Amino acid sequence: QVQLVESGGGLVQAGGSLRLSCAASGLTFSTYGMGWFRQAPGKEREFVAAISRYGGNTYYADSVKGRFTISRDNINNMMYLQMNSLKPEDTAVYYCAADRGLVSTVSQRYDYWGQGTQVTVSS
Repeated sequence: QVQLVESGGGLVQAGGSLRLSCAASGLTFSTYGMGWFRQAPGKEREFVAAISRYGGNTYYADSVKGRFTISRDNINNMMYLQMNSLKPEDTAVYYCAADRGLVSTVSQRYDYWGQGTQVTVSS
């Protein structure tokens, strides 16, 4: 079955960096658009970044543009989110997701989800 497993979360001070990874299995990875979403306590899940099947197109939420970089490795079935200049408001559980269709910024379009990894940014 399809599995998406996130890793790389943790506690970091404001201004610091983290790199999240998403390991995918059970699917033909290069045929899926991939995305990162996050959910903070008491808030709805929100779009962070997305990348097209072969990485040619990337999309970012305005709140992370210029600070976060999404990338993927179709040989090793991996996706990454490099997060720099982290802010306390970036604190959330981060989820990776796979979209069988064209890449989307809308969570309802995604078919598979990981369990999430916690990112905590202290001030």
